[in-house]
Amino acid sequence: QVQLVESGGGLVQPGGSLRLSCAASGTIYNPITMSWYRQTPGKEREFVAGIISGGNSKYGESVKGRFTISRGRAQNTAYLQMNRLEPEDTAVYYCNAKIRGHNFWGNGTLVTVSA
Repeated sequence: QVQLVESGGGLVQPGGSLRLSCAASGTIYNPITMSWYRQTPGKEREFVAGIISGGNSKYGESVKGRFTISRGRAQNTAYLQMNRLEPEDTAVYYCNAKIRGHNFWGNGTLVTVSA
C-alpha cells in the first residue's frame, strides 16, 4: 500500500504564490509518475501537472507558464510551485502517484485565492 500526504495549501491573494508538497510512503516501486490534480465542488477532477521519473513534465492548459512541477532528490516526493495565482485556481489540490499501473491519491490540500 502507498500513502500520499500533501501540504502547503492555504489562503493567498491574487497574483501571489504557493508551493505544494507531496510525499509518498509505503511499498513503492520505481518508476513513479507523480501528478497534481484539482477539484472544485460540482466539477470533475482536473489534471494540473505531471512528472515522470526521467523528469519530463506536462501541464494543463490553464496553468502553463504559471505552475511548475518538480521532484525531490528522493523520487517519492513532488512539488508544485504555483505563481501568479488567480481566483479560478481556488480548489482542493490532490497528489497522485501512478505505480505499476495503479493509481494512489492523497486526501487533498485546499488552495484559496482571494483578496
